[in-house]
Parts: sequence; structure tokens; C-alpha cells
Amino acid sequence: MLNTVPLFAALSDSELEFITSRTVRQTKAAGEILFSEGEPCTGLYVVVSGRVRIFKMSPGGREQVLAIEGPGSSIAELPVFDGGNYPASASAVENSEVLFVSRTHFRAMCLAHPEFALKVLQLVGARLRRLVGIIEELSFSTVRHRLISRLLKQADTEGHPGARGQSFTLGATHQELAARIGTVRELVSRNMARLQAQGFIEISGPEITILDRASLEADLAG
Repeated sequence: MLNTVPLFAALSDSELEFITSRTVRQTKAAGEILFSEGEPCTGLYVVVSGRVRIFKMSPGGREQVLAIEGPGSSIAELPVFDGGNYPASASAVENSEVLFVSRTHFRAMCLAHPEFALKVLQLVGARLRRLVGIIEELSFSTVRHRLISRLLKQADTEGHPGARGQSFTLGATHQELAARIGTVRELVSRNMARLQAQGFIEISGPEITILDRASLEADLAG
């Protein structure tokens, strides 16, 4: 199982045996917390099945989703290295299975195999770039633009062609979508309704159809 995870894919059989013998398999129910922001870091997790949401919560209770991690993803590499607390919270989006590796065992692996530590740093660097992208979006773009960008990306990855345009299942409530793009549910609902009224999209229950992609892209460019 670990051999299919990008972080561990290049390890030799003996190295995999070392880390596997020190790994704990856990099942998490939908909504169950893996760890909470501010807690001491005890180790990292690898998603085997299901999905895990990484998020931060404001004092007022507003949630900002940083990432949704699926099978093969590792979670919480940074605090394992710097010895600090978990910088965000993580919970299962659906019934999920994860592997837990303690901070002590993971650090021992990195010390014994420097090339493995370099691979971890590459992953941490990629995460940092993604977070910089989130900060850029929240700082320099409007809610409307962030929503359009999210819809177009989902159409590209999950959409299927239809008679009127690309269609896909949104797969999230307006509250969940708001948490992903850094706003509140009311603004998501208002902007979705406005895009439909302008003839850019069509909403039919959970299904979204992109009717006028050119206009959406022009809106982003403007």
C-alpha cells in the first residue's frame, strides 16, 4: 500500500519494511477529526481510501478549506519536521482509511535516508506553492472570479459534453463551496444565481452546465 504513495514510492524493500512495521492503520467515519489546529503534532497520515479535508477555522466559526486530499496523499509533513503544533485541522469527508506514522519513526527514517528527506521537502515545497496560490486568490480576486475559476476547473476535470455545453455534478453544498473559495454561503448562492441569470451557466439540482465558457473566461480576464 505504501509503495503506491508518491512519498514512499522510491524506497527500497528494506526501507518500506522499516516504515511499514511502524505504521498504524486507522478507519475514520465521515466527519471524524484526525487532528485539530494547535494540537501537538504526533505524526503524519497517509490517505488509503476516502477523502480528508484540511481546513482552518476563524474565531467566528468561518471555515477556509486548504485542500481535499484523496488516496495516496500524505498529510502533516511540515509539523513532523519543525516540531510545532498542527497548523490546521483535518477531518474525514467520507468514511476513510488512513495510515498513521509517528513523528519519532518518521524522523528516524529521514535521518537514516537523506534522499527520502529530500523527497519530503519536495512535497512540502509543492504544498507551500499551493498555499501561496490560495493567498493570491483570496487577496487579489473577487468572490465572483474565484467561483468562476472553481466551476471552470471542475468542468475541465469532471465535465462531460452535452447538447448545451459541459455538464458536471457540483458535489458540494453552497456552504462547502464557500469554505473552499474563502467566502460565505450567501455570496456563493447570490453569484451562482447571477451567473445563471446572465446565461453563462445552467443549474439543475446538483448539476451545473457551462453554457457560455467564452464569456466566463472573458470575465476572469477582465
